[in-house]
Amino acid sequence: MPLPRKIIHIDMDAFFASVEQRDCPELRGKPVIVGGDPQGRGVVAACSYEARAFGVHSAMACARAQRLCPRAVFLKPRMEEYQQASREIMALFYQVTPLVEPLSVDEAFLDVTTNLQGEPSATRIAQGLRQAIHAATGLTASAGVSCNKFLAKIASGHNKPDGLTVIPPERALAFINTLPVGKFYGVGAVTEKKMQNLGICTGGDLLRFSRQELVRLFGKSGLFFFDIARGQDHRPVEPSRVRKSIGTETTFAEDIAEFDQVLTILSDLAHQLAQLLERKKTGGRTLSLKLRYNDFTTITRSCSSPAGFFEAAEMLTQLPRLLAATEAGRRKIRLLGVTVSNLFQTDERLIFRGCQLPLPFPPGRFFGDGCSKASTAATVRPHPLSGA
Repeated sequence: MPLPRKIIHIDMDAFFASVEQRDCPELRGKPVIVGGDPQGRGVVAACSYEARAFGVHSAMACARAQRLCPRAVFLKPRMEEYQQASREIMALFYQVTPLVEPLSVDEAFLDVTTNLQGEPSATRIAQGLRQAIHAATGLTASAGVSCNKFLAKIASGHNKPDGLTVIPPERALAFINTLPVGKFYGVGAVTEKKMQNLGICTGGDLLRFSRQELVRLFGKSGLFFFDIARGQDHRPVEPSRVRKSIGTETTFAEDIAEFDQVLTILSDLAHQLAQLLERKKTGGRTLSLKLRYNDFTTITRSCSSPAGFFEAAEMLTQLPRLLAATEAGRRKIRLLGVTVSNLFQTDERLIFRGCQLPLPFPPGRFFGDGCSKASTAATVRPHPLSGA
């Protein structure tokens, strides 16, 4: 029988803001907001716990954050400093196990079922890592320890900041039964409201529903909800994460209303994206347009081509049509983005595109009319997450 898994989830506490408070001691104990200009159109990237006490949170408009917390100190992000701290933290993880799955610069899963330290206690490993992180960086981290990724991630947020929560297998069901569904991974505000309308307020409430009922109500996510309500999550810790998309976007200093102006900006974004793709020798079979209106409603429109999108000209044959499927020109826009996904390498494109045969044909061989070109017809479809 396989050993019961021992999974740790470590999440840094208010990471960007904590780095700023560490590097500038006079900011300690003060509400710190890392993000854009509150007098402009900036968005909160991170905030200290002192700012969170006023209701400030990430992705909030900085202007609103300033209204909620007038005494907040606003700082521009210093990504190089955050990335340096992240590298130091991740290096400590790899001293324990090669099975590290970073989720972002400030959090990761670790599978320590077997580990480089020969330590049988995942709890002692988590506590040791928290101490090592503080000694190396001066920053605090919260950790969750359990038998799978879902429970470990829930546990790490249970006692923040600077906390350690352990959910052993024998306590897993009791913990989940009382857990509000809004705390479940994969349950956003819309799904939470739908669940509450069905009388599902806690993990225990989910147990009343069969697998088939949950799939009928929530689609494929219903399978996940059925399993995690029973403490089951078999997802492995994956040390290598394959990049799934490449994109670029811009937020405007002032709302854009003119359709032609939007097209011009999309052209610029397409050329920027083409340069990124060229450097990475990559293309993608799916092209997506992201658009955020001035009321913060965000939608995407996508199309696909088996030949792929590599160059700006290829994207620009489809972007005007995708844009026409939005309310651009009728509603003001604050953000535009262009992304390609379903990535594949440049040297694979001959499989999907027409190719020039060498002339003259080799003697004794017959060739037909060459490599047939795959259709590049694209079908516009609403993105499944756009709600549109």
